[in-house]
Amino acid sequence: MRNLIAFLTCLAVPTMGGAHPHVFVKAGVSVVFDRQGDVAIHLDWEYDEFFSLLVTSDLGLDMDGDLVLTDDEQRRLEEEIAAWPPDFAGDLEVMQAGEVLPLGEKYAHTMVYEEGIFIERHARPVAADLSDAPLRIRVYDPAFYTAYDLTGPVTVTGRDDCTVEIFRADLDAAYALAESLMDGVSFEDQGPDDYFPEIGDAFADTIEVTCAAL
Repeated sequence: MRNLIAFLTCLAVPTMGGAHPHVFVKAGVSVVFDRQGDVAIHLDWEYDEFFSLLVTSDLGLDMDGDLVLTDDEQRRLEEEIAAWPPDFAGDLEVMQAGEVLPLGEKYAHTMVYEEGIFIERHARPVAADLSDAPLRIRVYDPAFYTAYDLTGPVTVTGRDDCTVEIFRADLDAAYALAESLMDGVSFEDQGPDDYFPEIGDAFADTIEVTCAAL
């Protein structure tokens, strides 16, 4: 999908305006344990209506406007999202005991089109032992081109001894930090080619998952 975002950036900047962010995504998160105790983070990304419209327009999808893709259109869409660029880390960070954990390759990667909205789903395995320390999970774009809004409950499946707590980002502090690093230039006055610091983490909610020791 990030190949598609890069392509649409060139086409859509005049329409989307200059200020960050440009793409808005509702993010759903589930922590899944298999029978061996291995952990994976399952993500649902629901793209905003305007970006979804750009995707259909620029890829020539749903030209009849019935909000249903043909088999050929679905295959074309999947071809666009199948491969992520080498420099794209997946907009997912998982930490434990202050250390960022390596993530495995994505799997179960799909894109669906529902009522005019694109929803991207995938999972990332992560090597973690939750008896050591809680997991801290954040979904964010470092460049804040995409804004992720953590919506709905965060679920845990495969274990019934885990608790979930969500710490919401201080958005006022995040915007103030951004403007201080842009020499006071406001988001409204920012041009599409202006520098924006990679502080997307400041806008990110934090999920903390704590499980009982086995």
